[in-house]
Amino acid sequence: MRLILLGPPGAGKGTQAKILVEAYGIPQLSTGDILRAAIAAKTPLGLEAKAIVDRGDLVSNEIVNGIVSERLDADDCKPGFILDGFPRTIAQAEALAGMLKDKGVALDAVIEIKANADELVRRVIQRGKESGGARADDNEEVLRKRLDVYQEQTAPLVAFYAEKGLLRPVDGMEPVDAVTAAIKAALPN
Repeated sequence: MRLILLGPPGAGKGTQAKILVEAYGIPQLSTGDILRAAIAAKTPLGLEAKAIVDRGDLVSNEIVNGIVSERLDADDCKPGFILDGFPRTIAQAEALAGMLKDKGVALDAVIEIKANADELVRRVIQRGKESGGARADDNEEVLRKRLDVYQEQTAPLVAFYAEKGLLRPVDGMEPVDAVTAAIKAALPN
């Protein structure tokens, strides 16, 4: 099973990814985790990324794409994977399509976890209160900015994957177990 999880910040992608990892025995690939692992492993791309991060700059699409491609070659990705946080843009989606084609594999589905922005803000503020504000992004201003960035950069992926017949929207405002059931029902057998 090769999946992408799309959805705005706070929609529950991380929660659902963990459940799907358990259910299907495939790894969740978060670009941040992949990048940190490549830096720690001192791979050539990891060293290049480290120099950029150490300067305080953003890692280029080319390096992110290369690191994701390397990670997709790992043995644990042979039965499948869940991409979370990648691709974020049409350019990254096109690069991913090329990578997968070169590897002779294809995506099975793109799960869009749909969520209401105002409800997400309410949830995140509540989460911040319950956890004592442990996360820096648990405030309305930061979340609204992240939601704006999502709408501008990542939301166009919904149409991109819908055109390819891969998009499977689910209602992310339902309870966690209902969202999980909807995702599993939307997946190809």
